[in-house]
This record gives sequence, C-alpha cells and structure tokens, in this order.
Amino acid sequence: MTITDFTTRLIVALLAGLAIGFERQWHHKTAGLKTNMLVATGAAIFVLLSFLMKADESTIDVSRIIAQVVTGVGFLGAGIIFREGTDVHGLGSAATIWCSAAIGCIAASGFFMETLICTALIVLINSFLQPLDNWLKKRK
Repeated sequence: MTITDFTTRLIVALLAGLAIGFERQWHHKTAGLKTNMLVATGAAIFVLLSFLMKADESTIDVSRIIAQVVTGVGFLGAGIIFREGTDVHGLGSAATIWCSAAIGCIAASGFFMETLICTALIVLINSFLQPLDNWLKKRK
C-alpha cells in the first residue's frame, strides 16, 4: 500500500465520521462531531495497520483486527448508555458510534462508494427518523 493510498483511505474515513458527527452535533446528541470523527478514524487506523502488517507477512488475517474493533467499540458505546428511572438514554448515540467504526473499517478497506452509501444511510436514519421516533414516544 502506498502512502497516498493509506492517506486517502484515512481521510475518507475521517470525512465520513465528520458527516455523521455533524448531524449528531446539529441535533445536540451526546456523541457529536469529534467523537464520531475519532471513532471512524481510529477504526480505519487499526484496519490500515492490519493491511500494512499483512504486506510484510502473508499469514496475518486482516479480519481479526476488524473483529476486535467491533468488540472494542461496543465497550465505548456502553459507556454512553445510561438509565434514569425507567428511561434509557444514549442508545442512538451508542449505535451511531458503532456504525462510525464500521464506516471507518470499510473506508480503510478501500470501498469508497460503499463508504459514501453507508454514511448517507446513517445520516438519513438519524436525521429523518427522529420525528417518527418522537411521535412514537409521545404515544406512551
């Protein structure tokens, strides 16, 4: 992998995290701009590291690092979720962070169009399903 390819993949992950984080920040959610950018970029760094290590030794399984990213980000998301009486807060932010990590992984793998599609879907879900979510909550 060339340094240009490495940098391009990293920047694509960062920009995808920026788009998701901007939407979260715009809606005043717990995990916003910086968090989603760092999660997407960090996940991309781990995946890129596995590609770099694979170039040196052919017995390395790239998917093992991706699996560990999924697990590690799960713990990060758990720290965002909290309960207040019967209400639970932060589930949407935790799920968004988990998706940001997945997007970082896919961007680092070089699937740029897929990264764009996934990023757009996450932003759409978080933006346009909020009114429906609010309506459903009011029905209690």
